[in-house]
Amino acid sequence: MRVLLVGAGGVGAAAVGIAARRDFYERFVVADRDLARAQAAVSGHEPKGFVAAELDASSAPAVTALCREHGITHVLNAVDPRFVMPIFDGAHAAGADYLDMAMSLSRPHAEQPYSLTGVKLGDEQFAAAGRWLDEGRLALVGMGVEPGLSDVFARYAADHLFSRIDEIGIRDGGNLVVAGYDFAPSFSVWTTIEECLNPPVIWEADRGWFTTEPLSEPEVFDFPGGIGEVECVHVEHEEVLLIPRWVPARRVTFKYGLGKEFIDVLKTLRKLGLDRTAPVKVGGVSVSPRDVVAACLPDPAALGHRMTGSTCAGTLVTGADRDGDPLTVYLYHVVDNEWSMREYGSQAVVWQTAVNPVIALELLAAGVWQGAGVLGPEAFDAVPFLDKLVEYGSPWQLREQ
Repeated sequence: MRVLLVGAGGVGAAAVGIAARRDFYERFVVADRDLARAQAAVSGHEPKGFVAAELDASSAPAVTALCREHGITHVLNAVDPRFVMPIFDGAHAAGADYLDMAMSLSRPHAEQPYSLTGVKLGDEQFAAAGRWLDEGRLALVGMGVEPGLSDVFARYAADHLFSRIDEIGIRDGGNLVVAGYDFAPSFSVWTTIEECLNPPVIWEADRGWFTTEPLSEPEVFDFPGGIGEVECVHVEHEEVLLIPRWVPARRVTFKYGLGKEFIDVLKTLRKLGLDRTAPVKVGGVSVSPRDVVAACLPDPAALGHRMTGSTCAGTLVTGADRDGDPLTVYLYHVVDNEWSMREYGSQAVVWQTAVNPVIALELLAAGVWQGAGVLGPEAFDAVPFLDKLVEYGSPWQLREQ
């Protein structure tokens, strides 16, 4: 296996640190628009087959050319979802398989955005599924932590715990604190604004996909790992678009444990129009309001040494057990920031995201996971993946509610 990792930011750099401890690949090319950042990510890992390269991720031909230069077999996309399609198309043109952690962007319904779906997350990728399938090639989409591990949990629950699933509800929260900052998101604020302020999608078996108001239906969820109660709200997320394709469930939702302060900040950004991506003119210069917000906040990848606390990703499943009795379980994965910084030098959120595509690559390299077309994580057997997560030193857990 010869891997091209696109993006040497927080998640990309964390993936390098994780993959460097494994031996399933022959070469690992780490590419970024900032060559110095790619070089920093691979520094010290060159004997393990890591190489730095410069790449414009917005150019599909550039992705194709770099793949061909290094004989790449698998492209791992670790940049924000604005660049999904050029990387996806560039990998296909090069004859490489593809993995990402966030799918192609949505566009709200023009007239009824808070009841009807427009272009859904991943629609552009699924539209190309036929050509990937016909060529026997794989695009494994949504293979981070959420989406990703949360989808694996859904597949595991369906295969091993439940005879009937009434609802699969992804619940994500944490108690991370960044010393010295009143407000400092632990993940890309550009992506956070995108998923939190777009119309959230819900799946119901008798209705299909539909939307609701952003940040709606607040609930307090008690997260494990010492995190405790966090206010969670509906946000747009890929699991709702992926899980129903492979896992039978009457309802699928995603709620993000943002907490009241973060929710208030997001509502203010939306009210002021600072969530918009279309450029506005400021003193003769065109700038995107969302890009300005992102530029004003610290880089999440550089905050690990200031952070304390843990992050939890999990899947809440309700229905009937194998004997037909009522059952509710929460399958989850907790990463403590002190542990991830000590063991890998990466803050908890980016490490938790990065470990999952690396595990998926190892399973693909070994032939344990096999498939063709555009597939989500729930299209594969969950057990080998969860076993690898334990082997990597970060076990998953299950709590019966």
